[in-house]
This record gives sequence, C-alpha cells and structure tokens, in this order.
Amino acid sequence: MKPLLRLFSAVVVAMLFGVHAFAQSYPARPVRMVVPFAAGGAVDTVARALGQKLMQTWRQPMLVDNRPGAGGNIAADYVAKAPADGYTLLITTQGFAISPGLYRKLPFDAVMDFAPVTQLTSSFVVLVANPQLPAASAKELIALAKSRPGAINYGSTGIGAPPHLLGELLKSMTGTDMLHVPYKGDAPLSQALLAGEVQLAFMPLAGVLPHIRSGRLRPLGVSSKARSATMPDVPTLTEAGIPFEFTGWLGLFAPAHAPRDIVIRIQQDMAKAIVTQDMRERWPAWGYEPVGTTPEQFAAKFAADLATYTKVIREAGIPLQE
Repeated sequence: MKPLLRLFSAVVVAMLFGVHAFAQSYPARPVRMVVPFAAGGAVDTVARALGQKLMQTWRQPMLVDNRPGAGGNIAADYVAKAPADGYTLLITTQGFAISPGLYRKLPFDAVMDFAPVTQLTSSFVVLVANPQLPAASAKELIALAKSRPGAINYGSTGIGAPPHLLGELLKSMTGTDMLHVPYKGDAPLSQALLAGEVQLAFMPLAGVLPHIRSGRLRPLGVSSKARSATMPDVPTLTEAGIPFEFTGWLGLFAPAHAPRDIVIRIQQDMAKAIVTQDMRERWPAWGYEPVGTTPEQFAAKFAADLATYTKVIREAGIPLQE
C-alpha cells in the first residue's frame, strides 16, 4: 500500500473509532433537558422522572430547564441555537408540530434545526360533553349538530392548540358547523365545561376521568384506534362512523447535526428508562403510554403530524399567530 493511502486509511479508522469512543464516554458532564412549560405541569413531571432514571444510568446530572412561553417557541429556539453536542435536549409535545403552520414567523426551522431522537410516549383524548347537551354518543352529537348548524359550541385551550384543531377536524369530517370558544389553558376549559359555558371539548383522559366517573361530564368517544382499558364501554370515534384517529405524544429532540452515535445512545437509554417497572406504574396516572421509537420512526411521525396540522389550520382558516 502506498504511504499516502496508508495514511488516509489510518486517519479514517481513527476518526471512526474516535466517534464511537465519544458515544461510549457520553455524557461526560451534566445534560440539560429543556421543557417548554412551567414547573409542576405534566411534561415537567415526566421530564423530572426521566431525569432521575437517566442520572442513574449516566452517572451525570440531568438538569431540567423550564422555559415556558410563546406556545413552546422560546424553549425550542433555545435548543435550536445550542451546541449540537447532545448536551442540550428538548422534551415537548405534539404542539411542536403545530407551530410551523400556526405562526407567521418562527426564529427556527422545526425540521432543519432539530434532530428527532425518540417518541417517548403516546396518548389519546376523549370527546366529552356537558350532560345538559342532549347527545349520549358521538353519533347523536353529529345528528344534533347537523340539525342545528352553529348552535353547538366546543371549547379549546387556545387558538391553534390541539383541542382547537381536533374540533376543526371533526367538523370537516362530519360536515357540521360548531362554534369554537377558546380558553387560556386546561383549568379554565375544564371549569367552563363543568359549568355548561361550553358544551364539548377534546380533553386528555387523566384530566377529565374524575368528572366522567362522577357523572359531571359525559364521554362521547375516544380518539384512539382501540377502546381504552380504563373506559371499555366508551366507543372510539371510528366506531361511531367518523374516520377520526389522534394520538398525542411526548418527544425528545436534539439540535440538528448532533452526532449520530450520541443520538442513538440517548434513544436507547431513554427506551430502557421508560419501561422500568416504576415508570410503567406511573404512566397511566399521567395519561401516557411508553413508546420509545427510533429516531427514524419519530422523524416520520413528526413529519406526518406537521403536514396534517398545517392542512387543518389552512383549511379551517385559522388566523396565523404573531
């Protein structure tokens, strides 16, 4: 072998082994997990629980950094501009796939500036109604809405939030006209539902289950592919003749161009952490199921959701937010 070729081969081998060794030694210092919501909420709770699990595996602290505001865009922008070394991560919800279609201008590119690491969890929502609404099922709701265009209202946690888009998607699929009433968060929406200020809403199961069991709210259908083990008597919306399926998620992102070996290491360690016995016991109370997809699977899921939400926003004529 010629000297120059031998030198080139040696350099390539050294680089490959160097990258592998870098992944094996990761993390060599604390890892920051950025949460786009305030402390004490569901995502923050999950982040802190995962941080404790990963700290045991990595022997390094995982710092939870809460950066709420602007629909999650403040946290996302911080991570997008962080060094792409695997030491700054973003844990967020499906709302991250909504932002590109909802905001007129973002300080980051949700596709180009991030590397999907893993879909940590999945979840479904329940279409719930105030009992005063004369509809005991999704089928009865659609029939009622068609007979009274514009007379039925549904609430959401804000313009462009998942409950808003799901309401618009339901209207589109069923050819009905219902009035959207936005609120500022889950708590005000729940209070409005219980008081009868709004008649319907798509809500996470964990937040409304006590009210369903007490009879203060009526479940009309679940958004999942199969019935919920928690409420086996409540049909899916698909069973009601509506081709409607929605799964929310919690996902982990790194800045774009993070080393591939590091991304794989994080994904594999997270996949193990979310299915430990103590975590499995906690997921139902939080309203999630563990998933742990590969980076490629999560990238495909994220791209599909982004396309779906952008289409719903455009077709519903939802004003772009500043």
